[in-house]
Amino acid sequence: MKTKTLKKNKVNVITLGCSKNLVDSEVLMGQLKANNFEVDHKDEITDANILVINTCGFIENAKQQSIDTILKCVEAKGKGLVEKVYVTGCLSERYKDELQKDITEVDAWFGTKDLPRLLKTLKADYKHELIGERLLTTPSHYAYLKIAEGCDRPCSFCAIPIMRGKHVSVPMEELIGQAKQLVKNGVKEIILIAQDLTYYGLDIYKKRNLAELLEKFSDINGLEWIRLHYAYPSGFPLEVLDVMRERKNICKYLDIPLQHISDTMLKSMRRGTTKEKTIELVNAIRSRIPGIAIRTTLICGYPGETEKDHQEMIKWVKESKFERLGVFTYSHEENTTAFSLKDDVPPHIKQERANAVMKVQRKISSALNRKMIGKTVRVLFDKKEGNYFIGRTEFDSPDVDNSILVDAKKNYVRIGDFADVKILSAKEYDLIGTVIK
Repeated sequence: MKTKTLKKNKVNVITLGCSKNLVDSEVLMGQLKANNFEVDHKDEITDANILVINTCGFIENAKQQSIDTILKCVEAKGKGLVEKVYVTGCLSERYKDELQKDITEVDAWFGTKDLPRLLKTLKADYKHELIGERLLTTPSHYAYLKIAEGCDRPCSFCAIPIMRGKHVSVPMEELIGQAKQLVKNGVKEIILIAQDLTYYGLDIYKKRNLAELLEKFSDINGLEWIRLHYAYPSGFPLEVLDVMRERKNICKYLDIPLQHISDTMLKSMRRGTTKEKTIELVNAIRSRIPGIAIRTTLICGYPGETEKDHQEMIKWVKESKFERLGVFTYSHEENTTAFSLKDDVPPHIKQERANAVMKVQRKISSALNRKMIGKTVRVLFDKKEGNYFIGRTEFDSPDVDNSILVDAKKNYVRIGDFADVKILSAKEYDLIGTVIK
């Protein structure tokens, strides 16, 4: 029984998972708006008559969140709070056959490459002239830009190639056009994303072309920050570092998931590298770009991981002092190479090991932050929460890294603007400062 009036031709897109999914949702929303749909991008049920859930299927926790969200939405449909529920994205790509048998209330299921079919189902035309255009869901001063889809890497634990397919680079001229349009619309920071940035160009240009792409981005007037996410360590094109060092608007920041340091684990994970090569690469990055912030992610509890492997990781994290670091516990994913291995590390041990790594990292982050006290940094302000304006330095990516907090009672800044901030005090993951007039 309906409890409220629903707006016809209004779609609420719910996005789960990573920034690559977010870009897909923004493209969908741009197409819908061009077809005269009203569009929301909210986690809760709104007055929209149609829900589209863009799901994540990466690891067990993400899959469960996606399923829970689908169930919540079909329950709302049963109560008359929404008329149609459609599911798209990675979970739907990977498990569509099973899901549509178990959750029959969903009106239709779509995979990661089914945008034209989804639009047709919604009675919207797929407008080819809009390729590259999106309805941004991020604050207007920054945007994610996907430079490639899919992945060719053979990592044993990863299901991305199953859900996203082989690596496909977006042609350079298309990317530059998209970036210029974003800047024209007020974007100051572009965050380059792909499952593997460093593979860019191999499929269409027959060479790794990330360095050249960065040079072209850097030449765009008005683009203040360019940030790199998800670089792969094996075969890393070192010429990228030279461009990063030379160009002032390329952030001294690199997200490079290293996953482990034990040679036994790296080999089983099929990472194509070794402990020695990993350490050499980290040293090369830091020597070529002094002051760079390296962000990495690690996996605890991979099949066969011993206490010795774990302690080797702990020792390496202590020695490496990564500026930014996150940890996942291993998720045993069907159809991956590692699924044939016995998932022999108990869940509580996985979590204990992850906690131990993060305990070390908290101390590292705290020590690095304390060294910032008294320094002045350039900050891009993202939002205001409570009594604070909250921003980031070039060493911090949105949502995952450190924040700069400025007392809103004593300082005023405009959201989306840069300001010089003197750091007054430090926490484990935040810095507190004052704006320099």
